Amino acid sequence: MFRESTHAVMEAVHTHGIWMAESLQQRTISLEKMWLVVTHIGDPKAAFLLVFPLTYFISKRLGVAVLWVAAISEWLNLVFKWMLFGERPFWWIGESGLFVNKQPNVHQFPSTCETGPGSPSGHAMVTAAVWWVVVSSLGSFLYSRTRSVMLSAAPYLLYVVMLVAVGISRIFILAHFPHQVIAGSITGFILGIVLSRRVPDGRSLLFFFSLSIGLLFSTVMLHAGLKQLGIDLSWSIALAKKWCSRAEWIRLDSAPFSSLTRDCGALLGLGMAQYWKPGGWSLPWAPRALSLAISSMGLYHVNRLPLPVRPQGLFYGLFFVKFVMVPQIVMVLVPGLVYLFTHKKRKD
Repeated sequence: MFRESTHAVMEAVHTHGIWMAESLQQRTISLEKMWLVVTHIGDPKAAFLLVFPLTYFISKRLGVAVLWVAAISEWLNLVFKWMLFGERPFWWIGESGLFVNKQPNVHQFPSTCETGPGSPSGHAMVTAAVWWVVVSSLGSFLYSRTRSVMLSAAPYLLYVVMLVAVGISRIFILAHFPHQVIAGSITGFILGIVLSRRVPDGRSLLFFFSLSIGLLFSTVMLHAGLKQLGIDLSWSIALAKKWCSRAEWIRLDSAPFSSLTRDCGALLGLGMAQYWKPGGWSLPWAPRALSLAISSMGLYHVNRLPLPVRPQGLFYGLFFVKFVMVPQIVMVLVPGLVYLFTHKKRKD
């Protein structure tokens, strides 16, 4: 009885979510390009490749905190998704069988066809966690300088606007239902508060190595254990392939194990970067800006490196190495080269 009533409630929630997505697409179709840009900004990958370098060259500790929070919150999102078995709108429309007589007037986009389960929204959860670290630091800085409550509250207002925009963009492209976006935002907000108080700045390489390998193997063991119990965690991949409008929109870098290898690689890379250069390079503002520009270009090209998708083990291994390199480029290689170049020019 309880199971039937729960199924009925979720069916109603999902149905209302589909009609909301239809209404959004019809009323804001002129803003399609904006929603696609917003959903890319909210991509967890953006926290590693855009937010991390930007914040690191403003404040080293803030940058480390951003990378730490991004990795842990995305890893937790993966675990939550495996536990909650959330549907995604783009496949639920066909799988539910409720829209045979009246098909919703909606369409998919290149960013729609993610292959992991839908609940909670990873975009909303990681965005909420990472940007809480940024806006809380900015708000505290503004208050310490101006003593103005109004001015220091502005970053928090922008934070709310960003979360709402990312959430709407995910509903618009049929990647998530509204309740998944809300759940992700609330969970990410809580994680942002908790994890920002436990930033492993200056911890040993052994700590990061143990954490990275521990998260990697514990997640693989969880996957294997659930599979032994008859729970197939690849169910969402099969549905995504079945109902995605275009086969080329199914990307391996959106698969659950890609998130896992990204997070574990970034954590190991963070430990290695702090080991190679404890405290980081000390640079004035102009060399920092130059380092940010060069790092951003470097990460752009690293991200665009094509990886072989077969065998999948090779893809995930190289994906892991790619994100091990991200903190090395931002924290060690580029600022080190800039330091040597500017230091030598000053001597001459």
